[in-house]
Amino acid sequence: MLKTKSEEKIAPVMAAYGRFPITIEKGKGSYVWDSEGTKYLDFTAGIAVLALGHVPDAVEEALKKQLDTLWHCSNLYHIAPQEKLAEKLTGLTCCDQAFFCNSGAEANEGAIKLARRYANLVLGKPEGHIVTFNHSFHGRTLATMTATAQEKIQSGFGPLVPGFKYLSYNDDASVQAIIDDEDCIAVMLEMVQGEGGVIPADKTWVQKLAAASKDKGIPLIVDEVQTGMGRTGTLFAYEQYGIEPDILTVAKALGSGIPIGAFLAKKHVSELFTPGTHGSTFGGNPFSTTAGVATIEAFEKQDVLAQCLKNAKYLTQKLNDLKEKYAKKLTAVRGLGLLLGVETAAPAIDVVNELREKHHVLILTAGKHVLRILPPLVTNEAEIDQFITAFDDVLKEQ
Repeated sequence: MLKTKSEEKIAPVMAAYGRFPITIEKGKGSYVWDSEGTKYLDFTAGIAVLALGHVPDAVEEALKKQLDTLWHCSNLYHIAPQEKLAEKLTGLTCCDQAFFCNSGAEANEGAIKLARRYANLVLGKPEGHIVTFNHSFHGRTLATMTATAQEKIQSGFGPLVPGFKYLSYNDDASVQAIIDDEDCIAVMLEMVQGEGGVIPADKTWVQKLAAASKDKGIPLIVDEVQTGMGRTGTLFAYEQYGIEPDILTVAKALGSGIPIGAFLAKKHVSELFTPGTHGSTFGGNPFSTTAGVATIEAFEKQDVLAQCLKNAKYLTQKLNDLKEKYAKKLTAVRGLGLLLGVETAAPAIDVVNELREKHHVLILTAGKHVLRILPPLVTNEAEIDQFITAFDDVLKEQ
């Protein structure tokens, strides 16, 4: 017999998110409007999703056309925009093939599966483990949550998936540990640990890590779910480090807000995914991949990467000026491109709340004492000045 619902009156949406007390109903460019009609400067970009800002014209136009033709047909058939997007992504990266899914967690899950398949069929190490790094974040599926070396993310969900080992980020001892580890089958890392406090990887360390992986013949997986699609000033952050991943993941900004993810790989790894080894009902559907194609084409036509670098230089200088002005309240400014973190002496959430409530400016945290600032890549100096003026006012009153 079916159980009846609880008689207790509860919200119909599960309380898995700590939500801010506003309802967003409209967005355009760098701004959103709530249900009361209040306008906010959005320097969260949907958590690094809206590289082109809210509802970018070029992507909107392409999606309206696609709505009139085809939404879904499954991967049992060839899908023209999917193949076009794969061609664009492989042409812009060191990878040879792409697999499309629906999110960053799925992209990382697929990358882990591909690395495990390589370990089984090529390395002959089915019991080996993948190395990830302390304070990383790779997703919230069981496998990607286990890959995420943060106890607060894993707590209450055991037993965790076996086959992962954690080492210290930006630490040469970790490179030597990988060299000495006969059971290491892959290395997985972020170029900037976003959720972990906006910590960029050290270039020399990454190059040593890549060299160690190559010497051992194991795949190097670079998680660019957050850093990909121009967020750091290059299309993918790994380009700034002088390395080439064997497996690369991307999601967030790829579809300008339409859910899409992908993992890409070099041929010697990707060829191990043959029919029946992996799949997705919705992954790479005509609508999401049309968004991806339109997003990349907008990047090219609008020279978005140049805009990002210009805006990043201006915003970083303004933040450093505030750090100098409020030396006891701000202790560090770090990041790459427009993925920026500001370390605060006071709880970061207090700054977030005051900016929202008093100045109608939206930013995020990345830990208890780090502000995460993620404007659209196409923001402008006037919008940056608006943010800096509000931030200055909040710091003045603390």
